[in-house]
Amino acid sequence: MAGARPILIADDDQTLRQMLVEQLQIDGEFEAIEAGSVAEAWEKLQKPGARFDAIILDVSLPDGDGRDFCADLRRKGKRIPIIILTGSDDETDVVRGLDAGANDYVAKPFRIAELLARLRAQMRIFENSEDAVFAIGPYIFRPSAKLLQETAKNRRIRLTEKEAAILKFLYRAGTRPVPRQVLLNEVWGYNAAVTTHTLETHIYRLRQKIEPDPTNATLLVTEGGGYRLDPEGGKTAIA
Repeated sequence: MAGARPILIADDDQTLRQMLVEQLQIDGEFEAIEAGSVAEAWEKLQKPGARFDAIILDVSLPDGDGRDFCADLRRKGKRIPIIILTGSDDETDVVRGLDAGANDYVAKPFRIAELLARLRAQMRIFENSEDAVFAIGPYIFRPSAKLLQETAKNRRIRLTEKEAAILKFLYRAGTRPVPRQVLLNEVWGYNAAVTTHTLETHIYRLRQKIEPDPTNATLLVTEGGGYRLDPEGGKTAIA
């Protein structure tokens, strides 16, 4: 499920976890990774190369309180969206969860469509925040700073505003190709004076910056009348 956005689900209710996994992955938008306890969630989060775009976290876990776990994650610098699930919608319970650093609080039973809407909303907010950090091929992408960092080579790549916007939109699309006109409208708006040639010029310049061999793009590829990111392409070419 390359390109799907990884979400960690930490809940000791196996039936609920399986339902959430099925619903999250139904359209290929997300990849759901399960954990049945605090210890298992920690193991998933600390696994080398692990990346999660959000966490869905139950309050009651067999080896700890989800709110305490959330607070611990924040103390350790984890800034990704965290949505807490609980069997209680009591005001003091909700306040405690939010004070622990949760982005949102959803009481059980809940409608899956509402949970997914809240998840997407929190992810959009995070993407536009100063804390947002994404992995793209061999790079760490910081949209707010318009910066790509290649840790292995201790290299920084400065991006223009439009280049950063192109990468951010393609990242959100996963491995699905984005038509040129759609990308053009998203980055430049509905401006009749801007043509697809403008987009192609920016793509060319972006490839000069990020591709090991710009004449043979492996990270930012042309496909289906548009462009897509290949998360493994740049890594493979550099290895």
